[in-house]
Amino acid sequence: MTGPLPAQAPATGEAAPDGTASAGAEGAARRGRRASRAWLGALPLLVFAAVAFGLPVGALLYGAVTRADAATGATALTGEHLRRSLQGPYLTSLAGSVELSALTAVIGTLLGALVAQAVVTSRGGALRSAVLTASGVLANFGGIPLAFAFVATLGISGVVTRLGRLDGAGWNLYSFTGLAVIYLYFLVPLMVLVTLPALDGLRPQWREAAQNAGATTWQFWRHVGVPVLAPSLLGGFVLLFGSAFAAHATAAALVGGSVPLVTLKIADALSGNVLVGQENVALALSLDMIVIAGLVMAVYLPLQRRSTRWLH
Repeated sequence: MTGPLPAQAPATGEAAPDGTASAGAEGAARRGRRASRAWLGALPLLVFAAVAFGLPVGALLYGAVTRADAATGATALTGEHLRRSLQGPYLTSLAGSVELSALTAVIGTLLGALVAQAVVTSRGGALRSAVLTASGVLANFGGIPLAFAFVATLGISGVVTRLGRLDGAGWNLYSFTGLAVIYLYFLVPLMVLVTLPALDGLRPQWREAAQNAGATTWQFWRHVGVPVLAPSLLGGFVLLFGSAFAAHATAAALVGGSVPLVTLKIADALSGNVLVGQENVALALSLDMIVIAGLVMAVYLPLQRRSTRWLH
């Protein structure tokens, strides 16, 4: 007798009547659990950021918008500190910092890009290593040692000032121009470090294709090179602006209060060199700087992501 036929397995590519949906659900659940555990790895960093950055910013914001009554000790909300930070000498210092930062960022971007291009086009590996090493050191050289080095070199009795008789030409290190020269000392190397990877990302095939099409060197840079490098150059400019805007020690050691800068005003206010009732103006000035720095980073990060897409 012929017995019952055995059950046949489903054909290849056909879904099983049961078990497939549950397997997919289990896989999605496992992926969800892995994603949730991945957040645990970033938890220490998030806690550190909240403690190191969130608490100071919160305390600064609270002090900038509150005022304590000297008689009763009661605290009340006020916008007086923010209003004062945008008036008179405080506004002048804020504008002076923005002007100095913008000027040095523009010059540093141009000079740094030219130096980086010279390094990329050179055939010597030793030159590239030397420039990268020097840029890494000089980009982090600042503060009082940098001010002392320039005083000994380009000050009133500096070696270069005497040899070149720069004082007769109207050179003054302790001025806006002198401070800009000092800032360029560490901004240009920083721009070199930022621009070199972008220049390395310019593929030789692009230049060869442009030459085969009859384009000149100027046309290549105008229509290909500069548009590709524009996000990196603008990102470098924003980075230089932020670095110059936040610099304090070099300016404090060199010019004191002769050049109006917001960082110097904040230092004076924190040291008690303000009128009674204006102690928290320093916090308001710091909040103004945070807002400007936030705007700078809001511009820099999208440009950095766009340049990464071009170079990869």
